[in-house]
Amino acid sequence: MIEFGPVTIHYYALCIIVGVALAIWISHRRFSAAFPETVSVVSDVAVIAVPFGVIGGRLYHVITTPEKYFGAQGSLIDIFKIWQGGLGIWGAIALGALGAFLSYQRLRSRQKLPSFRYFADAVAPGLLVAQAVGRIGNWFNGELFGRPLDTWWALSIPENLRPAGYLEFKTFHPTFAYEALWCIAVAITLMSLKDRFAPGSIFALYVLGYCVGRFFIEALRLDFAHEFGGLRLNQYVALFLGCAALITFARIQRSRR
Repeated sequence: MIEFGPVTIHYYALCIIVGVALAIWISHRRFSAAFPETVSVVSDVAVIAVPFGVIGGRLYHVITTPEKYFGAQGSLIDIFKIWQGGLGIWGAIALGALGAFLSYQRLRSRQKLPSFRYFADAVAPGLLVAQAVGRIGNWFNGELFGRPLDTWWALSIPENLRPAGYLEFKTFHPTFAYEALWCIAVAITLMSLKDRFAPGSIFALYVLGYCVGRFFIEALRLDFAHEFGGLRLNQYVALFLGCAALITFARIQRSRR
């Protein structure tokens, strides 16, 4: 963490802030390039969408790991300690998208703007970049690493941060780095597609692409998660949302034809 007198800035929070700033910048460039008259739309929407996303991400984390915050072993005050990590991307996307839609529709009622689908397509790559930068915060927190690994790119984890049963291992899969690289790769791919698909398709591909990578990366992780039938909860969410995104993409293409 960085200290400026009485002010303390945690690296995890700093990564989130930098990721949000990059997402707004990328989204603004993409949306204003397609619609030059929309000068401040992205930043105006972000004022509502970003807080919604942070709240949604935290709610998802708390709901899926209630034992950390409720009951005899939990601490309610820890719910507010987001600088320690714990923002579920699924909740962030869901509530953030809702906040963006409501804010965009409010702006659209006051000025001439294209369909929300165009806006969603414009912001999709920026969201992936924000997710990639946010994952760097996991490195600072020493969290979300994977199974033991002995190779040149393996991550060294201090003994006090290793989970029970893995104290004798020193290096592990840097799964947060895998996810960051995957997000960047998907973002570059989406930006290269440009106007090949109907409005709304890029956002659907964003969700689909992220879900594919997350499903396999999640299988490597060692952090606690509820499991059912040999799969972690987030793998089921990735499967469900990935299939929903694929169906949505197919429907958009059919409607275009």
